[in-house]
Amino acid sequence: MSNISSPDLTSASPSAPKRIEFEDPHAGIGNMQEAEVTRVRVLRGGWRWALIAATASTILLCINQQFTLRFFVDYTQLNTEYFYLLIALMLPFTFLIFPNSGKSPLDRIPWYDLVLFVATFCAAIWLMLNIRKAAMAGWESDGAPTNVIAAGLVMWAVLMEALRRTGGWSLLLSVFPFTVYPLFAESSWLGPFRGSQLTLDQTTAYHVLSGESLLGIPIQAFADTVIGFLVFGTALMMTGAGKFFINIAFALCGTFRGGAAKVCIFASGLLGMMSGSIISNVLTAGTMTIPVMKKSGFRASYAAAIEACASTGAVLAPPVMGATAFVIAQFLNVSYADVALAAIIPAVLFYVGLFMQVDAYAARHKLEGIPRSELPKIKDTIKDGWYYIFVIALLIVMLLYFKRESHAPFYATALLLVLNQLFSKDTRWTMGTVSKFLEVNGRTFVELIGILAGCGLLIGAFSMTGVVSSLANDLLRIAGGDAFLLLLMCALTSLILGLGLTTTACYIFLAILVAPALEKLGLNRMAVHMFIFYWGMLSSITPPVAIASFAAAGIAGSPAMKTGWESMWVGSIIYFIPFFFVMNPALVLQGDAPYLTGLGLMTLAGIGTLFICGGIQGYQAFVGDLSRAGTMEWPLRILLVIGGFMLATPGGGINPLSQWQITGLALCVLAPTILAALALIKRSPTRLAVS
Repeated sequence: MSNISSPDLTSASPSAPKRIEFEDPHAGIGNMQEAEVTRVRVLRGGWRWALIAATASTILLCINQQFTLRFFVDYTQLNTEYFYLLIALMLPFTFLIFPNSGKSPLDRIPWYDLVLFVATFCAAIWLMLNIRKAAMAGWESDGAPTNVIAAGLVMWAVLMEALRRTGGWSLLLSVFPFTVYPLFAESSWLGPFRGSQLTLDQTTAYHVLSGESLLGIPIQAFADTVIGFLVFGTALMMTGAGKFFINIAFALCGTFRGGAAKVCIFASGLLGMMSGSIISNVLTAGTMTIPVMKKSGFRASYAAAIEACASTGAVLAPPVMGATAFVIAQFLNVSYADVALAAIIPAVLFYVGLFMQVDAYAARHKLEGIPRSELPKIKDTIKDGWYYIFVIALLIVMLLYFKRESHAPFYATALLLVLNQLFSKDTRWTMGTVSKFLEVNGRTFVELIGILAGCGLLIGAFSMTGVVSSLANDLLRIAGGDAFLLLLMCALTSLILGLGLTTTACYIFLAILVAPALEKLGLNRMAVHMFIFYWGMLSSITPPVAIASFAAAGIAGSPAMKTGWESMWVGSIIYFIPFFFVMNPALVLQGDAPYLTGLGLMTLAGIGTLFICGGIQGYQAFVGDLSRAGTMEWPLRILLVIGGFMLATPGGGINPLSQWQITGLALCVLAPTILAALALIKRSPTRLAVS
């Protein structure tokens, strides 16, 4: 699936330089995978056109709802009716696109998938037709008619099957027990999980009719904001923005030492803004950057690890983040712009850390950059794709200044398509492009709605039993009121859950179960929810699952598990950044004077990260190769890591040390370490061999 044109980095001569040339990295990419299931069925003929029509209807319904266009004459649609109409249009296609098992045919649709398609559509339409009556009569609490309960049971069953097909058995087995939990919530063996017990009819009615379960936060996020941003991301892909971002990254970073890896970090961050998906980012950016890194001297597993980490970080990078960011905004009842702002400093710290890791590795192994003669020209690249910068600037202004997150992606998409038609000959759209655009969006909508709707039942289960408050008190008692211990418990739980769940599902679990306990300790709500988000996402580079690392290993031809461990090593700084911004929420732009304080803390964290990376890689910037220190190499590296972490750690808050105290201690560790390293390296001018 490689889109790279086999650039030869060694054969270029001054008289006839061979430039690196790229095709569009998104050419031929069918959809943006969020789930762990990658074996999908490509719809053809009438079913393909049915998906295209359903997708077009979904987008138009979203535009109608967000802009209040009143497509329905003399009829105002309730939000719950709108949600069910989206479910009726998209969820049935889950059973056509995602096969039942590995043995199911991909060239035809089995009869049982057609039965599930019809059952899902009919149940959703029936519930939509009755949801207005349910709201007026209070059916979600009790007294729903038998036919509505029957439709609700069908919807419950098909949602669980949709979860299995889109997220795998691990997601189904994690979610299903909690959805039926209200049926036996008073059982003594549940201990701290005991709550109010309901009958099957009551549980079903609450799941499908209330605004706290199926129609709760995940579906609300999808219907209000996710659709628009997915449309924008797909439009960027299909107008050739991927090629522009790759070329701009090579033009800006390619000549630096270890330039190919720095290009990978920059390009993956830019491409990730379009998809918001880790695996999609690896499969698109990785096919470009990994071969170039290998030809530049990076070993295969290290090249794959850099790509995995860079693609994982892209989901954290504003302005367009993954679907989980929109769910966070709904949970906190804030605008998406607030979540995007909160992610800026952590994303900067993560990518600065990756850059420093790569720079230290390249310096230690004497890896040069790519000759300027072989790189795209920055002037030509900007001339060809200037309007992408203009469109993204419009998106950012509308998000951060006008606070119109539900409208911003549609305006940006409209401007992008107009400019593309006017100024681009190569990527100008035809009717065939429009149908492909709708098909790609449809496949993404289908996958996400299958995951988000099913995970919504988690929220409903805990909401109807009232167990969340008592569980928070139990967690606080177990942790003894110690914030650090509770954070460690939360981090470990996030990591374990993330091994089997998508990032969104993992976040929803912990936002319900653990976040209230952390908030009761007085920790900032935004920082707590971002902490959970970050740690759930880390499973992408953490063995034994490490799906981002394994995908990158497949491109690089390196051992999967070795690449996973290498990814942990390269991306190690991201395991600690969440603790930093919980200690001082100014790092997520919260609290008093957040911008000034956040800038100061970011500077300290950046300098601390420089020493951490120097210790990890064995080459300290402005000092030199620590292997020349002889037997003192590893003691110096360990001290650099310790001192760097102390310098990066915010003081005050839940940290018993003030900022001045912890910074002073860090300098007491770092100053003699650096002086000793300089003295030892100066005394041993001959560089020792590096294995």
